[in-house]
Amino acid sequence: MSDNPAPVQKPRSFFEKLSEKLFHEHPETKEEFIEKLQDAHGKKILTDDAFHMIEGVLEVADLRADDLMVPRTEMQVIDISDDPMNWIKQVIAAGHSRFPVVDGDRDNVVGILLAKDLLKLFVDPNYKVSEHLRTPVFIPESKPVDILLKEFRLKRNHLALVVDEFGSVSGLITIEDVLEEIVGEIDDEFDVDQTANDIIQISPGKWRVKASTHIEEFNRHFETHFSDDHYETVGGLISDELEHVPHVGEVVIIGGYRFKVTKAVARKVQMLLVEKVEGPKPEKVSEAPTEQNDSKD
Repeated sequence: MSDNPAPVQKPRSFFEKLSEKLFHEHPETKEEFIEKLQDAHGKKILTDDAFHMIEGVLEVADLRADDLMVPRTEMQVIDISDDPMNWIKQVIAAGHSRFPVVDGDRDNVVGILLAKDLLKLFVDPNYKVSEHLRTPVFIPESKPVDILLKEFRLKRNHLALVVDEFGSVSGLITIEDVLEEIVGEIDDEFDVDQTANDIIQISPGKWRVKASTHIEEFNRHFETHFSDDHYETVGGLISDELEHVPHVGEVVIIGGYRFKVTKAVARKVQMLLVEKVEGPKPEKVSEAPTEQNDSKD
């Protein structure tokens, strides 16, 4: 018997395992692999859902935390100095399950509140919610999203705060943000109903508009004349004007209307805040978001 141990085989990647199952000849590069996937999709070997999910997995491997994070200006946070009964109102209004709890400043995150913990206040009015906050998890902006997803699963954590090189909080990312990049948008009872109106007026001169709203429908509602020759949806219009996939917080002014991206994933914009702009028709503008007091889980 040989004393030399058998060489340890390197674990095969997802890419290699999938190639082995789908193709007789292994693709040499990621680009070649995607071409073969597209060919399999075209031949109906892969369903639309399967193709887009595999495509999402491959794209996630190239993303960093700051590509998918909710910017700090859009974060919904709870101040530890507020009355817990006000926390309940804020949680109900937002509809999220987890909230960063801050002590005055958004860089001073003291814990993570799980909305379900507030239920204990109705049983025991003396229950100190602030003493039962979860420990916040901080990650760098450069954190690879595929590694982050693995850590979310292993540590049973659903939310991480993203910090820049100076330690300031630049945003937050949830496991749902990552999964939506792979499987598409995940709606719950607090998200906008897919069967609800695409255009909802939320105050005078201000509307919430789904990015999937057809240009024709938008034109009919707002009496505008945007062309649908090159894109079918409002999201396509915004992407074309900005010349890239929009990020949350980006703003563009077109045809007398101000469009602000309020929800997006790495591959597409999902929700917009639309406001009528008074005065002469401005040129296209893209502006960085400014810090304010609204946000998300």
